[in-house]
Amino acid sequence: MEKIMERIGLTVNQEKTRICRVPKQNFDFLGYTFGLCYKPITGRSYLGTQPSKKRVNRLLQSVSEQLGRNTQGSEAEELVSLLNRRLRGWVNYFCLGSVSRAYRAVDHHVRYRLRRLLCRKHKVLGQGKTQFPDRFLRDKLGLLSLRSLTQSLPWA
Repeated sequence: MEKIMERIGLTVNQEKTRICRVPKQNFDFLGYTFGLCYKPITGRSYLGTQPSKKRVNRLLQSVSEQLGRNTQGSEAEELVSLLNRRLRGWVNYFCLGSVSRAYRAVDHHVRYRLRRLLCRKHKVLGQGKTQFPDRFLRDKLGLLSLRSLTQSLPWA
């Protein structure tokens, strides 16, 4: 493989390159984890893909930065609009395979961080679930819900 790669002008990264025995081992490629997955209802196994934990964590980190203390003076609708664009792009790329678990984690984190921002901005004590429920975030601010997107995907 190294000789073939050298002929076309590419080099092999020795640290990342390994032989993987699927289905016993999983491997990450282009943001996806390839390997053994399980159907939630039946528990049957199959070979499939899911967004890698590294990519999900990278998105969660960028959401945290986007909704950090330095954005407290911005309008909530403007922040949600920018956030929706980022989420929509991420979802368009990561729409193959078992995405429900990753989408739930992203949804939970986004709602938590947005509520924290709104609580700080409006000087509300607590977690803000009663003052800023999911319906308020979705209907009033226009926050995108990734969980609702999986309903239209037959493979999710």
